[in-house]
Amino acid sequence: MRALLSVWNKSGLEEFARGLEELGFELVASGGTAAYLEELGLEPERVEDLTETPELLGGRVKTLHPRIHAAILARRDRDADLETLERQEIRPFDLVCVNLYPFEQVAARWGVSEEDAVELIDIGGPSLLRGAAKNFAHVAPVCRPEQYPGVLAELGAEGRLSVETRRRLATEAFATTAAYEATIASWFADRDTFPATITASYTKVADLVYGENPHQRAAFYAETGARRHLLSQVEQLGGKLLSFVNLLDLSSARMLLGEFAIPACVIVKHTNPCGVAVAGTVEEAYEAALACDPLSAFGFVCAVNRPVSGELGARLAERFVDVLFAPGYDADALAALGAKPAVRILVDRERRAGERSERDFKRVIGGLLVQDRDWETEGRETMEIVCGSLAEPEWGDLLFAWRVCKHVGSNAIVVAKDLRTIGVGAGQMSRVDAVRIALEKAEAAGHDLRGAALASDAFFPFSDGPQAALDAGVGAVVQPGGSRRDAEVIEAVERAGAAMVFTGRRHFRH
Repeated sequence: MRALLSVWNKSGLEEFARGLEELGFELVASGGTAAYLEELGLEPERVEDLTETPELLGGRVKTLHPRIHAAILARRDRDADLETLERQEIRPFDLVCVNLYPFEQVAARWGVSEEDAVELIDIGGPSLLRGAAKNFAHVAPVCRPEQYPGVLAELGAEGRLSVETRRRLATEAFATTAAYEATIASWFADRDTFPATITASYTKVADLVYGENPHQRAAFYAETGARRHLLSQVEQLGGKLLSFVNLLDLSSARMLLGEFAIPACVIVKHTNPCGVAVAGTVEEAYEAALACDPLSAFGFVCAVNRPVSGELGARLAERFVDVLFAPGYDADALAALGAKPAVRILVDRERRAGERSERDFKRVIGGLLVQDRDWETEGRETMEIVCGSLAEPEWGDLLFAWRVCKHVGSNAIVVAKDLRTIGVGAGQMSRVDAVRIALEKAEAAGHDLRGAALASDAFFPFSDGPQAALDAGVGAVVQPGGSRRDAEVIEAVERAGAAMVFTGRRHFRH
């Protein structure tokens, strides 16, 4: 039996190569792999000796040779193939172990040059893997160090690998080369906002307990080549396994939390915020966010942008919290939260601004809708006061409400006061209903609507939407504007003695 070894990642290679030798395999190795094995005292046959051709172009051409690929692709149940091998004096390979140049890691580095990235595009490696995987009926393709122990164990116990094992290895090999090519294609296409073909690939990060419902299977995959993902810098300190819905809500919470630099708390339920606040301390922010809608805040995701103190940990332990996300926890906080073993305690290790150029994908029947992610939020300098006037505290509430509104499902209405949400109307078919629900939420929680600010993610087509809020005492409205009946809406706000600001940009979220 013969094995071809050509790997970039040398992890576990010594044990694998020695194990193959002990099982009677003859080893053939290329370039750096051969040198590494020789340093360990092994004596593999070098590829250049087998092909009788030296490495060319500074090592770019090593294994691209008929004596290599014929030895991989020959079908042992075809007399013609075997006669060809005999005539050409080629001995077949039974196992091909290859892992690829680390293009993804190099290309993802900040400031990497195009020349350096291109040099790490592997040509021979994918060809070897694909050939072995195509001929899995006779050849075992091995592409990851994690596969080595299982392969050696089965070879040792059975003397050969079963066709089921070879088929599984082929599946992983093709998935590896497909993901590799997709990463390269995405890197080349990155200069185009919407390239003709999107070749994204994803790598499984974790199996999930179930999907949106218990009868649905689920897993979390990270986009290959992405500099970060939802859990890339997150450590779970305690609690149950994360679920599909947990991760959906966590993503929504993290995106909204990123709007604020001062101490902030975001409470999310079913991807919509049911309480958001900023304050002088994170403890105050939590209390204000919780007070927005305490009825909805049951089994929720809570994200804060400051470490959790013992005081805050004790308060959180009084509630039914599904997921808690924070940049740190003190010992007293962990002790208090540890008494609630179901709480998934996540610590955020990320210490730099996140990538803000990714595309947003939405699945539809048989395809994808692709758009830029809606990162930007308008500042005060681009807005227009169309009626009334605003003092500084009113501007603060208005801008706060507008930032939160962008993260609420459409039709979306957010009512805020004193830099905290007091009512949220989310995901309604009618904007009037969204206003009504936001007002009812505020009133049910005992909030005073007088002088509050209201944000709408899209324009009001009629004056009946803001009128209900104005009647309840709302003192300022922010909305995109652009309706044919803007004049009618402005008149209604002016008549109520309130102020209104147009942003010129809407923020639908479906």
